[in-house]
Amino acid sequence: MATDWKEAARPIDRGPEPGGLGAVYRVFGETLRGLKTTLGRVAEGHHVIQYPEEKTPVYPRFRGRHKLHRFEDTGLEKCVGCSLCVAACPAKCIRVVAAENTPDNQVSGGERYAAVYEINMTRCIFCGYCEVACPFDAITMGNDYELSDYHRSDLIFTKEMLLADSPEHTPLRREGE
Repeated sequence: MATDWKEAARPIDRGPEPGGLGAVYRVFGETLRGLKTTLGRVAEGHHVIQYPEEKTPVYPRFRGRHKLHRFEDTGLEKCVGCSLCVAACPAKCIRVVAAENTPDNQVSGGERYAAVYEINMTRCIFCGYCEVACPFDAITMGNDYELSDYHRSDLIFTKEMLLADSPEHTPLRREGE
């Protein structure tokens, strides 16, 4: 029985022995194969995008800057301060403080409105759960991706900043910068 497996076993095909002239040939061949890609790209020339003037288009499902919306016909805010976006946010970066609408101060279409709506962009992971959780489509994520700033406090987006149309219309926190 011991001889059966020895007869059935085949020797393992191994590569050439390490070192020697074969190893030098293999290394040189692999290096040339890697350089083929690099040298092929050199012939294509340069492709430079002038960033501030030309911007790379984003993918259709890109999640960028948050936006709060208003009803187009009445101009009232869509956010009713329900705080479902706060509950859905895994990073806990959204803060909503709700207040009651009064007949002389009607801010939203519901009984309440968001008196304070803040998103801390330093903590946001851009998952889109706030957008999915909102039953009124009050908050969406746009295609704007230029969100950098020099101070952390400037990356806390307030309700006024989120209601603004685009980053060009976003109110500055510090005048003159």
